[in-house]
Amino acid sequence: MAITTYTELKTAVDNWLARTDLSGRSPEFIALAESRMNRELETRSQEKRVTANTVADDEYVSLPTDVRRIRHVRLNTNPKTILKFLTPEALDAEYPSTGTGKPRAYSVIGTEILFAPAPDAVYEAEIAYIADIDALGDSTATNTILSRHPDVYLHGALTEAFAYLMDDGRASQHDQLFARA
Repeated sequence: MAITTYTELKTAVDNWLARTDLSGRSPEFIALAESRMNRELETRSQEKRVTANTVADDEYVSLPTDVRRIRHVRLNTNPKTILKFLTPEALDAEYPSTGTGKPRAYSVIGTEILFAPAPDAVYEAEIAYIADIDALGDSTATNTILSRHPDVYLHGALTEAFAYLMDDGRASQHDQLFARA
């Protein structure tokens, strides 16, 4: 059986488990496998780029909700301006005043980017980042990982299922297949 959609993956997990008492639990096992993939994977298909406009005198811009790691931030000025990443403490030390200007550096505070100095005008900021994988679900039938490597999903979900069942031997077997895939 080919595994190309979320529905087919749920069916495959249920078939591999061959247990009627776990019927309907495969979405949980798939979600747990995705959580692990989000911690461990960094693939080209997870690279994204978005633009956001700054607001004059406002040093914060919201990040996309799927950001795992920022690769770079630049202002789409002429010429383009690559911003330097600094920790929040280093940003405060290097830009202690409350003045405004063309941003030269940034930091991340929670779910926002902090620019320094605070923008003196509207700038288009381009954010290149590594995103979480697109989670499968009833409204998202497939993603790049499932399309290219369904075995990753299958063995990841089965690792979680057998861990739930406290079957260490089979959990370990599928974990090795998951890691290899």
